[in-house]
Amino acid sequence: MKFIDEAKIEVIAGKGGKGCVSFRREKYVPLGGPNGGDGGKGGDVVFLADEGLHTLMDVSYRRRFRAKNGGHGGGGQKTGAGGDDMVVKVPVGTVVKDFDTGEIICDISHHGQREVVAAGGKGGRGNMRFATSTNQAPRMAEPGMPGEERMLKLELKLLADVGLVGFPNAGKSTLIAAVSNARPKIADYPFTTKVPNLGLVRMDDRDFVVADVPGLIEGAHEGAGMGTAFLKHIERTRLLVYLLDMSDHDHTNPAESYVSLKNELMSFREDFSQYNELIVLTKMDIPEVKELADEASALLKKETKADIYCISAATGEGVKELVRAMAENV
Repeated sequence: MKFIDEAKIEVIAGKGGKGCVSFRREKYVPLGGPNGGDGGKGGDVVFLADEGLHTLMDVSYRRRFRAKNGGHGGGGQKTGAGGDDMVVKVPVGTVVKDFDTGEIICDISHHGQREVVAAGGKGGRGNMRFATSTNQAPRMAEPGMPGEERMLKLELKLLADVGLVGFPNAGKSTLIAAVSNARPKIADYPFTTKVPNLGLVRMDDRDFVVADVPGLIEGAHEGAGMGTAFLKHIERTRLLVYLLDMSDHDHTNPAESYVSLKNELMSFREDFSQYNELIVLTKMDIPEVKELADEASALLKKETKADIYCISAATGEGVKELVRAMAENV
């Protein structure tokens, strides 16, 4: 299934039904009073959170969602039927914004949450509503009110407890495959991960969700590389895990790599500096990397008070200790 995390759609709520002009017509009652009923309310456009969905693909392909109009009022004080709602299922984690103003309309954060994003129009009043002591036979009724119409922007932000942060090919996908049920694509070239992956991790009696997302490069906060397509997916996490690969010849100084990664995050959103974090030196199965582990840890301790772990996702070295630390920090 194609992963789509943004969509622009139009929502149109139903119009209210017309009120009715009608009078009683009964035998022996030649001058019956008004009995025109009200029109029915137009249907709403409703977003329903479904934890079984993981992409906005279906919503983005349809583009326009219209609810049914309300039924017209009838004689005999009959109220028109209400229009059927248009119920649109969206993934948990969807943020709904007004496309023109950018205003956040709702943040869909849990399964089963229902949000009315366009309200149906009110039905018009029938002529029985206008009868007075001085006008006992009104021949007027109201038209139904139009429903709300608006353009919406939908953004899907993953709901994960832990976000894995690192330059391309730092070992994030290998780690998430080793500790969870996720099966991301893994290969030895940059940007193997082009869409986010979520993995459920179980440690003792704790379950938590880890997000593996496209690797960062300098300028990511301005859209370079995978840019903000990555960064927005860690906004909801409670723990950031920085993966540093000293076999990467472009980023051999772990302290500089850590500072560079953190600066990218803070340029996108300043409060990332307040998130809990762990530092992970990866690929300890490579002898020359392992030899540098103590020196690298010493450099990092000058930049951060976060705990530092040395692991090899390929052999399992240090992975269990890291997962336990994740569980204790979420």
